[in-house]
Amino acid sequence: MALPGENTKFYETPNHPYQGERIAEEGDLIGRYGLKNKEELWRAQSELRKYRREARRLLGRVDEESGEEFIERLQRYGILDADEGLDDVLSLDVTDVLERRLQTVAYRKGLANTVAQARQFVNHGHVTIDGQRVTTPSYTVEVAEEDDVAFDENSALADELHPERASAQE
Repeated sequence: MALPGENTKFYETPNHPYQGERIAEEGDLIGRYGLKNKEELWRAQSELRKYRREARRLLGRVDEESGEEFIERLQRYGILDADEGLDDVLSLDVTDVLERRLQTVAYRKGLANTVAQARQFVNHGHVTIDGQRVTTPSYTVEVAEEDDVAFDENSALADELHPERASAQE
């Protein structure tokens, strides 16, 4: 239970309840990235909004801060490429944030046949990062950690003959 005055909602909902084009786009993103509900998409959109707000704040300041730490953090998470700067933050899309989720990275690495299956594997504790079990599908994977995403050695899925892995190998 949250304390009075404590903000527990870390996303913003759309301003208008029914906009057919937006709803269709959200449904497409939810299906493509295997999100549980629209709240997860809205969280990613709010995170992107936060990045853009910080970039605009840093671009407005010419005197003291150049935003190197902010850019390095986004590059460490793989949201920005090594040659991109503050101006490129403003042109980011929500898919750039969604691509860095653990469930998406596990699917792209071939650990699962579908994004939904990757979500299930993460939730059930079959996926580890550098030997540490992570059960949060929305965990943001850093570029340095991406090669360390694998099945848990104690998991039944670690066996390459497991039925769920057989179709992934073909």
